[in-house]
Amino acid sequence: MEKNQLTRILYGGDYNPEQWPEESWDDDIKIFKDTKINSITINVFSWSLLQPCEEKYDFSKLDKIIEKFSKTGFKIVIATATAAMPAWMFKKYPDVGRVDYQGRRHTFGQRHNFCPSSPNYQRLANQLVDHLAQRYATNQAITVWHINNEYGGYCYCDLCQKEFRKWLQKKYHSVAELNRAWNLTFWGHTIYDWEEVVVPNELGDAFGPENTDTAVSGLSIDYRRFQSDSLLQLFRNEKKIIESYDNHVLITTNFHGTPNPDLDYFKWAKFQDIIAYDSYPTYDTPAYKTAFLYDLMCGLGHGKPFMLMESTPSQVNWQNYSPLKRPGQLQVQELQAIAHGANTVQFFQLKQSIGAQEKFHGAVIAHSEKTDTRVIQEVKRLGETLEQLSPELLQAKKQNKIAIVFDWSNLWAVNYVAGISKDLDYLATVLNYYHALYDLHVAVDVIGTDDDFSQYQFVIAPMLYMVKADLGEKINAFVENGGKLVTSFFSGLVNETDNVYLGGYPGPLKKATGIWVEESDAILPDKSVKIQFTDGQATAGNLLCDLIHLEGASPLAQYTSEFYQGTPAITKNIFGKGIAYYVGSNLTNDGLKHLFKSIFQAANCSLSVTNYQPSPLEIYSRNWNNTEYMFILNLSDSAEKIPADLNLQNYQPYFSSNPNNSNSVEAFGVKILISKN
Repeated sequence: MEKNQLTRILYGGDYNPEQWPEESWDDDIKIFKDTKINSITINVFSWSLLQPCEEKYDFSKLDKIIEKFSKTGFKIVIATATAAMPAWMFKKYPDVGRVDYQGRRHTFGQRHNFCPSSPNYQRLANQLVDHLAQRYATNQAITVWHINNEYGGYCYCDLCQKEFRKWLQKKYHSVAELNRAWNLTFWGHTIYDWEEVVVPNELGDAFGPENTDTAVSGLSIDYRRFQSDSLLQLFRNEKKIIESYDNHVLITTNFHGTPNPDLDYFKWAKFQDIIAYDSYPTYDTPAYKTAFLYDLMCGLGHGKPFMLMESTPSQVNWQNYSPLKRPGQLQVQELQAIAHGANTVQFFQLKQSIGAQEKFHGAVIAHSEKTDTRVIQEVKRLGETLEQLSPELLQAKKQNKIAIVFDWSNLWAVNYVAGISKDLDYLATVLNYYHALYDLHVAVDVIGTDDDFSQYQFVIAPMLYMVKADLGEKINAFVENGGKLVTSFFSGLVNETDNVYLGGYPGPLKKATGIWVEESDAILPDKSVKIQFTDGQATAGNLLCDLIHLEGASPLAQYTSEFYQGTPAITKNIFGKGIAYYVGSNLTNDGLKHLFKSIFQAANCSLSVTNYQPSPLEIYSRNWNNTEYMFILNLSDSAEKIPADLNLQNYQPYFSSNPNNSNSVEAFGVKILISKN
């Protein structure tokens, strides 16, 4: 059944009216209305207020809150409140608390501390959600159901161990197959009974800080998959309850992190009605990294718009240093999310708490409770801008010809690699490739390994260390049928249980790439290796240098230093109707940009809006019904000229933070142009 879609940009965020006297609510509403805020997110951490003991529910205050905001025209995002358990629950049912990596059980306090395998947590959470859904599902102001909050973290208790064994039996069917998958003949780890499986922990086959080192990587990777699945099942249970009362309203949970390493969001995304994301770039987060995360969220939804569920109108409370946002910075940062596919702008928080950990986290209404603050003026300015944006923009999607692959199993597996180089970092490598494309103004989709590659001209899959058997076949078929692949060092080494492919690297990708890698040289942190392209351009590589043998491929660049100078560093292989490129070292940003510019131009592809000329401005488009919305964003603190190579002949002004200047964009300024074909 098709669910209700957003019909306007939601502008609002987390509000906790239960923390404030009821007589103050009307004053808050007046401020929200004045700043163009049109939605609120409520009930995120209200379980203890809704259920003072197991035998009693009290919805009286929540009833008043929902009635008040429904009557005043606000859209409501209502949470299920299952993210933070009441104190009585820990006291009565200790099994609801997680056991940590060191074997210690959590007591009452904080959040993200519920055991996903606890039958008591599951029962009590589902009962609460049933009461909420039955009570409020018919309220027309409720636009989105927000389940739990920022799922993450793992449990290592006996209940999880029991469920993990069941999960393994379902996946591997026999102990013999498990022994083979995890290579348990290593160190005499062979097991003969499912009851002998022990969850990874500090006293067992894992060691060091949590999720950093392991003796049996297959065990640790599978446990991460299991915990991700276990938390996902909690979400699905709550969603099913809500849908039994109303199958029309959107249901989601808020993804978070840079990205969150605990959960396989591509798997989670299949069960979200709309992707939601909490974005908190730090004061020193480069703009390209924030853009990557937004593109990842859009990719999780297969190109559909997502919700910016949380951001901050001012400071955050968890940085070592939290500078104020400069004038205009709030607007351009939020419009960056809109440019990359967001259909909402929501803050944490709308009113600043007077106590506890987040009392100095920024908010629309600050502790002064004044209505003429700089932040309120910035929020109002943004609200007025959002009101100018056409509802058609909500339907607009990206239409990109190039995709970059990101995969959680690779993230986990590379993290457990012992040896070669401690600086191996899957996310950092993917970001390096994204950064080069971003600098060239080449818009990309961020996709998963299970997504359809055939819709793209280029698929870029750096450090694809773990390649499932069917993924290798899929990549080979993509290239053979005319696609163009770019992959890199440390790719195609292992299967999905982290066992090495024999016969030389890159394993299943040898066929498409036309090479095999004999060895990989670990480059010390303060060193680099010289590389020269066949066109004469010089660059350098670091981290790793693969010693490559050609088996049909031709060199695009070679090493010009070290004992392997004169051997291929970057290769090109024509395979069927397509081409596979292999990058044997970690190139500098300039080296990657030169590589991409060369291969795109050789393919006669028009992928850059600036003819591959870098610019400090971010330029991004959304398209709908032959209409293109081009965002030109200046996320820096100095004015920047619009690139001369940007062809704006067919575009008309749609919005500008400074309409009087058409040739440049002021510090933290924005221009939006529109083109109809």
